[in-house]
Amino acid sequence: MLKTNAKEFEKELIDLCEAFFDDQDGMPEIYHEQMIAGNLFNIITIDGEAQEFEYPMPTGSELKQKSLRKRYALLSLYKALSKKFAKTLPWGSFTGIRPTALAREAVESGEIKEYAVSEFLQREFMISQEKASLANKVIKNQKGIIKNDHLVDFYVNIPVCPTRCAYCSFISSEIKAVKNLMPDYLQALIKEIRAMKKLIFDKALIVRNIYVGGGTPTVLDAQELDMLLSELSFRVNEFTVECGRPDTITREKLDVLEKHGVSRICINPQTFSNATLKRIGRQHTSMQTFEAYSLALEKGFKVNMDVIIGLPGEKSATIKKTISTLLELYPNNITLHTLCVKNGSVFKDEKPELGFKNLSKILTFAENQLMESGYKPYYLYRQKHQLGGLENVGFYRDDDICQFNIDSMEETSSIIAVGANAISKRVFSVEKRIERQPNVKFLPEYIQRIDEMIERKQKLFNNV
Repeated sequence: MLKTNAKEFEKELIDLCEAFFDDQDGMPEIYHEQMIAGNLFNIITIDGEAQEFEYPMPTGSELKQKSLRKRYALLSLYKALSKKFAKTLPWGSFTGIRPTALAREAVESGEIKEYAVSEFLQREFMISQEKASLANKVIKNQKGIIKNDHLVDFYVNIPVCPTRCAYCSFISSEIKAVKNLMPDYLQALIKEIRAMKKLIFDKALIVRNIYVGGGTPTVLDAQELDMLLSELSFRVNEFTVECGRPDTITREKLDVLEKHGVSRICINPQTFSNATLKRIGRQHTSMQTFEAYSLALEKGFKVNMDVIIGLPGEKSATIKKTISTLLELYPNNITLHTLCVKNGSVFKDEKPELGFKNLSKILTFAENQLMESGYKPYYLYRQKHQLGGLENVGFYRDDDICQFNIDSMEETSSIIAVGANAISKRVFSVEKRIERQPNVKFLPEYIQRIDEMIERKQKLFNNV
């Protein structure tokens, strides 16, 4: 249990504590006190034993001062816990999602030079040398970041899948449960798309990339996909459709995607172990992944592939086999995910044996294997409840990045997002702030309240 007098940082302090203790019942009594007495002091008391940490008083804007006070509070807690329990975390005191965004902000504000990113992350957050070096490589490899508030990405959400994966915590329905709602959902979705096209024209916005995600958009049949994609008539740099489940991919559907100018698709095997696929609730086999990939190459699509490290029953040998198979296939982009166990997932409720003591080592092995094979890391993010406090990393080859991934993960571009549970965000680059506007989560509610969803985004982008 943690108590603090700095209530504005309480959530992040608790997150850091939870990263140290897998069993929350075994957490000691921890008290954090932040006080100003000339300099800034953070006093950490663990089971009655106090440690004191002193820092220079933060200066600059009110926002900058708050950011530094939070940084020092977390750093003090991390140092105290690490010393008390002789334990370190790969990402140190950093509890956020995007360490790369934090480092980039430090460079842009003049706090550090670009060549000093790795040292900054190690010094200010006690991030390990290995992870700081990885973040530094990601920043160097990121391309195409353009800060122009009239540029937007367009995201379409299809929150429906063939089955529900055991690790999934997303708001996504199985197709058999919502089949009768799909005609009305698509009509509402098209209505929202058309309204946003008018907004884009009226506000002189430029759509840079389109991304159709979910869920599994290719759970739709070819006629439904044709009807939906016909509405997405923007001329863009990149048009991506998630076809995540290989068993939903057919030649007919790929013909439709090709017809409408889709340039990139995502085929996500997650693992090449058929036993694991069955265990996690996916209905496809590795052979179906190979067949879908072959069809995609035949059609000339660029292909992204995702795999997950830490799935139940998988040890080093199985994961190494998945990585070697990926490298044989040689897709344009690969994302390595560390398994994340969140509330709402089957794994969270059933608590199977997940991960293993060498998980960090095998993730590093996988990352290094990709880099040695010519892939470069270009986006990185973390989530709460990831096994081992580790990370997700996206890799590209041959200068072929997926720009939407950078825009989305680094939050450098506004996104107009349509569909149930889609979240639009407007980036104010000059003011260095972001406003978000979510749609309602569930299909029936979205269908009923579609006019309200349209109005919400019109207000968000009203003063472009």
